[in-house]
Amino acid sequence: MFSRSVVAALAAVPFVAQAFAASCTRQYTVKEGDICDSISAANNASTYQLAVVNADAIDAGCTNLQVGQVLCLGTEGEDCKNTHVVQPNETCDVLTGTYNINSTLLYANNPQIDAECNNLYVGEVVCVAETIAVPNVPAGSATPAVIIPATATPVKTTSSAAPSPTQTEEDDDPENWPYCDEL
Repeated sequence: MFSRSVVAALAAVPFVAQAFAASCTRQYTVKEGDICDSISAANNASTYQLAVVNADAIDAGCTNLQVGQVLCLGTEGEDCKNTHVVQPNETCDVLTGTYNINSTLLYANNPQIDAECNNLYVGEVVCVAETIAVPNVPAGSATPAVIIPATATPVKTTSSAAPSPTQTEEDDDPENWPYCDEL
C-alpha cells in the first residue's frame, strides 16, 4: 500500500509542476541591459512581485538576469498591475495620499518596505492597488527584494516645515504680547 502511494505521488509531480507553471498569467523575455526595476516599470509589475514569482530564477540582488530568460510577471489571482515608480523625495505618506489607499494596504502589497518606510529607493516599482493583489512569500523563505540594489539611489526627503522662529527679549515683554483686540 505504501509503495503504491509513493508511486502515485511521484507520478503526480510533473502534473503539479505543470499546473503551477500554468498559473503564470504574464511573461517577459529578458533583453540586453534589463534590470529588475526596468522590467517591472515597463510591465506594471512591482519589484517585489517580480522577485516573488521568480524566486527560483532571480537572486536577491537581481544580478543574475540572462538575455533570453523568460520571467513570470504575475500569477493568477495575485497580479498587481497598478504600480508606481518611486521618485526622489517620495514617502509612503505621499504614495498613500496620491493613490488614496491606506498604509496597511500599501505595506501588505509591498512587504519589502520597512515599518518606517526608510528603504524606498528611486526607481523602485511599488504596488498601489486598492486591494491586496500581490503573491505571498513562499513558505520558509525570506521576503525578497529587501536588498536595495547597489546602484539604487535612496529616496531623500527634505523637510518642508518652516524654520522655527527664535525667541527674542521683546517676546518676554508683556507690552509686546498681542491682546484680543490686536489679533
